[in-house]
Amino acid sequence: MLSYPSTIPLSSRTLNHLADLIRAHRKQHRSRWRRLAPGRQALLALAHLRNGDTYTRLAAGFAVGVTTAWRYVQEAIALLTAVAGDLAAAMRRIRRLAYAILDGTLIPIDRIAEQKPYFAGKHKRHGVNVQVIADPAGRLVWASPALPGSTHDLTAARIHGIIDALTSADVMTFADKGYQGARGSVRTPFKRHRFRPKLSHRQKAVNRAHTRIRACGERAIATLKTWKILAKLRCCPRRATTTVQAILVLHHVEANHYAG
Repeated sequence: MLSYPSTIPLSSRTLNHLADLIRAHRKQHRSRWRRLAPGRQALLALAHLRNGDTYTRLAAGFAVGVTTAWRYVQEAIALLTAVAGDLAAAMRRIRRLAYAILDGTLIPIDRIAEQKPYFAGKHKRHGVNVQVIADPAGRLVWASPALPGSTHDLTAARIHGIIDALTSADVMTFADKGYQGARGSVRTPFKRHRFRPKLSHRQKAVNRAHTRIRACGERAIATLKTWKILAKLRCCPRRATTTVQAILVLHHVEANHYAG
């Protein structure tokens, strides 16, 4: 088998953060000798999440078994998920923003037996729905647990309590037409309908301004998907939530925008 060197576009701060979590976990459970040291296990997990390396590649590159590589990655994801903040924690940061941007994205998955709930008609592919909140600069603040891809964005936002949380915090939020009817502090563009076949010049101007603001939210989604594992999840879709939460923790450590 041939092997080659590779790089991971992350800083040593992120590697050390994950390695410290693994080291503390091993010490707490008085873990016996492991095949890889905490730093090497952290590097293996980051290669999987950031570069999307398969377990077979990881096993060959780190000289461990495929099962061991899978176990090490899942252990790292579980440790990161345990320290991930929920929506209430994120709202403490969002309240300080001038405004927020809300958008939804589809993370593709393999076809599964229970495929109908996961088929997104809008995108014409199978996936899971994740709601993303960004700050005015387009930086990723929070990502929601995953729901089946057939879930509408507005429905997903209501299930997660995002609309109520933003309204209670009185944070003006910009969202696309998929959130029409959200009310509260959520602002959506004007939309043509049966009784309003044409928009006025003022409404068109408002829509253009709204689009310029909301476009920054696309940066947050693009940032989330720089983690190549999200290009297409090949695991059980029920594991999507823990994967996204683990990535969110690592992103905040790397970006260091919302540390503490």
